[in-house]
Amino acid sequence: MAVCLFCQEENPSGLTNCKQCGMALPKEQEKRKQKGIARFVWFVILLALFCAAMIVWLPRTPPVAG
Repeated sequence: MAVCLFCQEENPSGLTNCKQCGMALPKEQEKRKQKGIARFVWFVILLALFCAAMIVWLPRTPPVAG
């Protein structure tokens, strides 16, 4: 039995959505949460690589005033 986190309705095993309100049941929500965390980790890694590339690529000396 899976209990809906939204409406607290008990649902038989094997369902992916609540039979009363249609919300995703906890097993499906956990899968989505893990997918979201993995996406966030990849975003942070790519952002860190982009920042590292900009640190190396951008000039470090101030422009000369004319």
